[in-house]
Amino acid sequence: MDSTGQAGPVELPQIAPMLATPGDLPPAGQDAQWAYETKQDGQRVMFYLPGDGGLRLRSRSGEDVTGAYPELQPLAAALPGGLAVILDGEVVALDAQGRSDFARLQPRMGLVGSPARARRLAAREPVHAVLFDVVHLGGRPLTGLAWSARREELERLALAGAAWSTPAALVGHGATALRATREHGLEGLVCKKLSSLYEPGVRSRNWIKIRNMRTADVVVCGWLPGGGRLTGLPGSVLMGQFRPDGGLRYVGAVGTGWSEAERAELARLLRAAETGTCPFPEPPPVSADARWAVPRLVGEVRYSVRTRAGLLRQPSWLRLRPDLTPEESSAYDAEG
Repeated sequence: MDSTGQAGPVELPQIAPMLATPGDLPPAGQDAQWAYETKQDGQRVMFYLPGDGGLRLRSRSGEDVTGAYPELQPLAAALPGGLAVILDGEVVALDAQGRSDFARLQPRMGLVGSPARARRLAAREPVHAVLFDVVHLGGRPLTGLAWSARREELERLALAGAAWSTPAALVGHGATALRATREHGLEGLVCKKLSSLYEPGVRSRNWIKIRNMRTADVVVCGWLPGGGRLTGLPGSVLMGQFRPDGGLRYVGAVGTGWSEAERAELARLLRAAETGTCPFPEPPPVSADARWAVPRLVGEVRYSVRTRAGLLRQPSWLRLRPDLTPEESSAYDAEG
């Protein structure tokens, strides 16, 4: 029997992860009632360790994804023998600066049924488990405890290793924490009320996620025709940016952010700029239905991060920039 009173391996219940609600920082007067963690850009995973030396991973949907991440199996040996635990966390792939990079993780996420390939990729570019909550410990559920109490239990486990870590959590100073994530190019911030219970499967206002978004000026190089009510209008536009050497590079497609009037105006401008020639030196991997435009229209988009391939992730259209020429529009930045 261990210090928790557990007498050996136990049958663990399946617990759905608690979800955060998009929002803003808590009011300044409530700042000290909240903890702040860096938002990760990876795959949300519940870690089941029944105390028999095994580890099972389940995604947010409940799918067993254990086979996709073989390098995380040694986590079971990091706990006292016989101790059964359910941890909440995120599996991430880290870039050269130690930041979570979703594009690096994507090749690993579909390998549940390909263990040999998962092992090869794990050896070449291993993932990392970020552990930020404990919801079951030593045979007893912790979901009815406040976040602050669960955090104490998590820290007692002292889970830190080459392939896993327990991230720092800052109590109070939310504005400072958010500013730091922006300055370091991180995904964002998660705010957790100190008194919050763990609500499985619930998108709760007691957890708030704030995503850092960036903006970029892009050149409109073409469009993909819309369907249904968007017939005759652009469903999405194809974006480019000029590199410092003057070359035009494809940076993705954006299909959200317009009002009906703005989409109609953009359609008019695109028809006037239409050309039969792809403006990119290397044609991008887009549908054969793509229509091309002389790269003279400049727009501003909001996006989350830039992928290793140079694409803008989760772009949303903000506005046209008639005040800028294509050559003035945000030469390809350092993120690419």
